[in-house]
Amino acid sequence: MTYRCAFLGCGPRARGHAEAYRQITRGKLVALCDMNAERLNAFGDTYGVAARYTDLDEMLAREKPDLVHLVTPPTLRVGLMTRLAEAGVAGVIVEKPVCIGADDYKALRALEARSRCKFVVNHQLRHHPKILEFLAAVRNGEIGEVRFIDASSRYPMAGQGPHILDLTFAFAGYAPVTSVFGASSGYDDINGTHPSPRAAESLITFASGVRAALMAGEGAPEFEPGPSWAHKRIAVYGTHGFLHWRMNAWERSGPDGKVLQGRHEYAAEDVVGQANHTNAMFDWLDGKAVHPCNLATSLDEWLVILAGYQSTVEARAVAMPFDPPDDLLQRFKAHVGAG
Repeated sequence: MTYRCAFLGCGPRARGHAEAYRQITRGKLVALCDMNAERLNAFGDTYGVAARYTDLDEMLAREKPDLVHLVTPPTLRVGLMTRLAEAGVAGVIVEKPVCIGADDYKALRALEARSRCKFVVNHQLRHHPKILEFLAAVRNGEIGEVRFIDASSRYPMAGQGPHILDLTFAFAGYAPVTSVFGASSGYDDINGTHPSPRAAESLITFASGVRAALMAGEGAPEFEPGPSWAHKRIAVYGTHGFLHWRMNAWERSGPDGKVLQGRHEYAAEDVVGQANHTNAMFDWLDGKAVHPCNLATSLDEWLVILAGYQSTVEARAVAMPFDPPDDLLQRFKAHVGAG
């Protein structure tokens, strides 16, 4: 079948979602919704979508989309996701980060438990061609058994941290996390919607024995000039070699010790990654494999970020899983002198 797809939010980030539809055949973009009529019309003209709404309920009633791309600030996530689920939308792709604190994390846990809607967080990096190639290499044992993962982003934790943490989970084989020991400093609220430490680092231990270091914000490594958002990377070390992905380059070694290097164009891979990510959602709607970026898994990942905040406040390792206090973000702000 061809799925009816709609967008809720037509800001700059939505364009990345929409560009992918030039490569998608299993879904058709049929409707748009945004409270800003000027932005709505500009977006509709660019992507050739005639059905445009400034009222969400009207769009849902008239268009009955199978899939909605929710591309709005994270401060609005819980209310809008609840409305989409209650309206009977079958699937929703939610832009990251899915949460901003502990209270909305708990609200989304409750929604995921009671809802039949299939929610997926938009970690399109998980479906970039080079990432898929590297994940296959790990599955095939090309670097032996994974021992350690080193992931970082120069952009703060709430900005790009969820992306690199999602990759960390993937390369760790989605093993449960048993403990998190974190340290954070400073505080910023990017655009008033992404509260985050200026610098944050966590040592993560998985039940499989794999360990990972996650770093985001000030102090994260930079390999070539570029804006702060352009420094996402992940390195995976195994018993017989390593893999290292960066936004515009890669390197890998194998049992023979030979190191291969190359470059790729992030923008081009991102469109393909977004298309692959959306097609994986169609597979899940078809009743095939569960999407790897499903809400339950993404909330497990967000709990690791919260554990890093808790660890900072209490100066101790946090055993996982844990029940974060609703006001954890406020406690963290007070601890770093920002609240």
